[in-house]
Amino acid sequence: MSNSRIRKGRRGRVSAAVASLAVAGLVLTACSSGDGDDTASDSQDSTESSETQEEAADDSAAEESTTEDSGGMGDMCGDDTIRIGISLPLTGDFSQPGQEAQRGYDVWAELTNNAGGLLGRPVELVVLDDASSQEQVVTDYNNLISQEKVPLLLGTFSSLLNFPASTVAENNEMVLIAPAGGSPKIFEPEPKFYFFAQQATAPDQANPFVNMIASLPDDQKPKTAAYVSMDDPFALPVIESMQEQLEAAGVETVYTGIYPEGTTNLQPQAAAIAAQEPDLIAQGSVFEDGISLAKSMVQLGYSPDFMFQTTAPSFGAQYVEGVGEGNENGVFFAVSWSEKAPTEGNAEFVAEYQAQNGEGLVPSEDSANAYVAAEVLQTAVEAVGDCDNLAIADWLRANSVDTILGELSWDDIGRPQGDFLLAQWQNGTVEIVAPEVATTNGGELIVPKPGWQ
Repeated sequence: MSNSRIRKGRRGRVSAAVASLAVAGLVLTACSSGDGDDTASDSQDSTESSETQEEAADDSAAEESTTEDSGGMGDMCGDDTIRIGISLPLTGDFSQPGQEAQRGYDVWAELTNNAGGLLGRPVELVVLDDASSQEQVVTDYNNLISQEKVPLLLGTFSSLLNFPASTVAENNEMVLIAPAGGSPKIFEPEPKFYFFAQQATAPDQANPFVNMIASLPDDQKPKTAAYVSMDDPFALPVIESMQEQLEAAGVETVYTGIYPEGTTNLQPQAAAIAAQEPDLIAQGSVFEDGISLAKSMVQLGYSPDFMFQTTAPSFGAQYVEGVGEGNENGVFFAVSWSEKAPTEGNAEFVAEYQAQNGEGLVPSEDSANAYVAAEVLQTAVEAVGDCDNLAIADWLRANSVDTILGELSWDDIGRPQGDFLLAQWQNGTVEIVAPEVATTNGGELIVPKPGWQ
């Protein structure tokens, strides 16, 4: 039984200021809901002032009556069902991970309702499709707050979309816990209501791979490297951080390239990279662009000793099908989650995901991260005992949360304070190879990467 209802996003007007900021690629601003009429001016006569005071008293009495009738616990949660607003890219460039994120949210809602709900009430997910559009995600979250009047929010997919979404949340003083959106730029305004539900922000995703390279014997370390990335606010900082760290370690850069967001044909970049014959290729990819680069390298017949990609390899069977069975072997990627992790609740998450989506189907990382975002929100709401967003934000800054990723905690502006995992495709399965305490195969590596099939 579904606990969510999908609505096509209302394509309302977006201010000129928002549109211009979207074009510029900056954090978008959005209008917060109004606070009511201005107070009377000094020029108003005493009769008008008296009437205003009487109306205010009536309003106050009505509010007190509503509070008394609502039952006490969870008064800010609304009616008997707690409705949670979400905008996701169910269509457009980010539809693949967006649909996976929805599956993760749906798994959480089903398990939560089966266990008695949130604060003893059933939960309902109100999901809008932002069509992978920055302008539409602003419209969606404004509609969820002002028209749907949801008391709680959960985040969308990608830093690109969570930029504007977080601004709407900040303006309305509503907590937004994001399953994907760790670009450092999101945290530059020092948000008070935005929390990223993974172990670390984007630049730190490079660290486990760089540390692995540093641990290799000198005769196995790469001497040259090529770096290519989508102009994406999450993927690009990962690759930039990796390049800076590996250059400092003595690895020569022979190619650097950035391609526009939405690019799915990487044949020109692949040809330019192959011509330089680098030992290591690192790509900041989302999904289709990662598939395209790998397939292009197969067609060119050039196989590097090391290959690292963001996000794309985490799509499991979809990635294997895209690059061709066997060609995933040896590819490294940083992850936040593994289906093999012994963390509390992980087995239940995997089982329910398979019950909803297909027996034996391994959840994607994006599904797991969405589930975790909802786990975090649930824990904070239960700790506070209400849907009080100010109290929820304060609680999250002061406490840690146990999730299927492990323990998560945040600093004063919502940045997580942990470390990513390093994964490698090995003979048809994903193994966690670092850090040592989290390995699923004892830390065994496949180095160099086997040739393409």
